[in-house]
Amino acid sequence: MGEQKLFFEDVAIGDEAPVTTHTLTRTDLVKYAGASGDFNPMHHDEVAAQAAGQPSVFGHGMYSMGLLGSALTDYVGVGNITRYQVRFARQTWPDEVLSTKIVVTGTREDGGQQLVDLSVTLSNADGEDKLVGEATAALPTKA
Repeated sequence: MGEQKLFFEDVAIGDEAPVTTHTLTRTDLVKYAGASGDFNPMHHDEVAAQAAGQPSVFGHGMYSMGLLGSALTDYVGVGNITRYQVRFARQTWPDEVLSTKIVVTGTREDGGQQLVDLSVTLSNADGEDKLVGEATAALPTKA
């Protein structure tokens, strides 16, 4: 694990994590299918996806959640997330540039933990939200 970079005292409502971007490729979809065991043809078989009425293969929702989750742990630190939930709003398509947005929505103390509440979003270059959710992280203090 890396060194803790973000402390509770350093966080204020409205703060934003650095944006992470990723261009979704067909290779990403195949690699994720192999890693996850999710071999639904809608994610890797162009012919089957089009026969089902889709314009193309599309990304696994959990792959997108993983991209957003990685940006979240990059910001708050590995092992500090206490809650992470999203709603899958739209499909992701090959060649889309996906960008994360993580915003601090609240800070509080609960049960001796210093908690930071966050809104989390994954969107494409046109501003379409693909994932919308929230997370909470327990951050250490400097003291």
